[in-house]
Parts: sequence; C-alpha cells; structure tokens
Amino acid sequence: MATKVPMLTIAGHDLLLDSGRLLRIGRIVGDTYVGIEDPKAIIQRLKECGTRVDLFTFTQLLPDISTQFGYPVEWDNWAVIEVSTYEHWWTKQIDSKTRNMIRKAEKKGVVVREVPFDDLLVEGIWEVYNECPVRQGKRNRHYGLDKATVRKLEATLLSNSIFLGAFFEDKMVGFAKLVIDRNQRQVKMMNLLAMVEYREKAPMNALVAEAVRSCAERGIPYCVYGSFTYGKKQNDSFTSFKSNNGFRPVLLPRYYVPLNSIGSLALKLGLQHRLRDRLPESFASKLRFLRSKWYGKMLRSFRTAS
Repeated sequence: MATKVPMLTIAGHDLLLDSGRLLRIGRIVGDTYVGIEDPKAIIQRLKECGTRVDLFTFTQLLPDISTQFGYPVEWDNWAVIEVSTYEHWWTKQIDSKTRNMIRKAEKKGVVVREVPFDDLLVEGIWEVYNECPVRQGKRNRHYGLDKATVRKLEATLLSNSIFLGAFFEDKMVGFAKLVIDRNQRQVKMMNLLAMVEYREKAPMNALVAEAVRSCAERGIPYCVYGSFTYGKKQNDSFTSFKSNNGFRPVLLPRYYVPLNSIGSLALKLGLQHRLRDRLPESFASKLRFLRSKWYGKMLRSFRTAS
C-alpha cells in the first residue's frame, strides 16, 4: 500500500512524494490548480536533491491543450466550462432542467455568496464535512476531522482562493473552494460539497451557478471541476451532474518524467497508475457495486442511530 513521506521543497515548490515499496512518484502540491512555470528547473533539482524520486509528473493548465514539452505524455480528461458571460452560460450552456434547479434553490431560500476565510467559514465547512460518514457511495474521508485540521486543509493555496457559501436561514449548508491559477486563466474547484439533508433545495446547482458568475465577473475564461470521468468508469450520476451544469470534457497533457532506471521501467510497465485504474472495467464495476452496497448499509445504520 502507498504511504506518504514528508514533502520536499524543490525550486520554491512543495513536492509531495507518493511512495510505494518500489516506486516513488513526485508531484508539485497544487500543480493542477496554479500550474508550474519551469518544469525543467524542477526536474534538474530533483536529480540533484539527494532524495530518490523515480518519476516526476506534472500537467499543463488551460488554455494550452497541445503538448508544450518533449516528455512522455498521457491525457487527462478535465470537466470544463468555457466562460464568457453568465448570461451565455445560463441561456446556451445548460438546459431548462438545470435552470429550474437553480431557480428552485432560490425559491426554497438558498442564498449563495462569496465569503471570507475566517472562523465562521471553518465552522461551517466542519459541519458540512461531519454531517455524514458516507458520500456518493464511498467513505467520506473528511468525516470526523477536528476544526484545526479542517482549517489547515482549507488554508492551502489561500492567496489564490475564493470561497462560496450556500446558506439556508443563515446556516451554511454547502460550500465551494475555487482556486485561480497564476495566470488568471482558469478557476478550478478544489471543493464543492453540500449537506445531504438539504439536497432537495439544490444547493450544489446554486454553487456551480455562483462559481460561473465569479469567473465571468473576473474575466476568467475557464471553470474546471476535476476530471469529467475517472479511470475507465464512464457515465454515472456524478458525470451527469457535471454535464447538466455545462461542464464538457477537455483533454490536457500530463507528463511523466523518469528520473532514473526504476522510473523508466515503471513507465514502460504502466506502474504510474493506481492498481484500481489498471483493472478491467467489468471487474472494477463489480467492486464499485459491492462497495456501494457496503457503504449503503453503513449509511442506513448511521441514520438509524441518529
């Protein structure tokens, strides 16, 4: 099983080392959010740093969708809204069903606004995280965190971040964290989450709408919400949510740079990918089904106990 080792500081960047028994992959913390300006300098420093790193991986940010470097490359699929104006998104990029969901949120009293990073926000995020131990058929990895840990997590990339809060009767029932890249060309959602209890009030749709508005007001042309699909898994409810809210798949290059013979061999064997991403989809889908059943049972037990 992969374990985490302390981060390195390389060329002014924090580098996280995903370490297994045989393979160490380094990646810059936040590279998909703010980007890196000089990968060549980082690669050279990694070779000289005295700590074994086998592969270094990094990605390009929008709007550069063609390869800019001569390293081994694979393609990440990102969920992207091309933002011009809020009105264009409202009338041309989403359908009537999604517009009705956003209107529904407003009619039911959900208000979304930009909020400062302060104790009230940390308290609200902590409550959202700790509402339920299961989300989307998986274990909620933020469940049970204390407020100090939540503050530390949400303070990452703080100078580049916008926080949105979704409120119902002055209670924060959902939030989004948007991170702006260093060139002001894209916003990427680091968090987008709402309480399950208030799901029928459509706070998630309202948060996406406000994220688009925030991008349009700042003249930022791309709003990104992680990957459009994950691994070999294709359409599911999460993908449908993205599509309904105007996100479309865009392929961006991700580079894998071998730094030694172990890295070169690992790259040839495809070991840079997690085991679950290398499983046949027919088998992986069965595992996901069993996982969903297990966590569904856990969720029912939690609700009964509550």
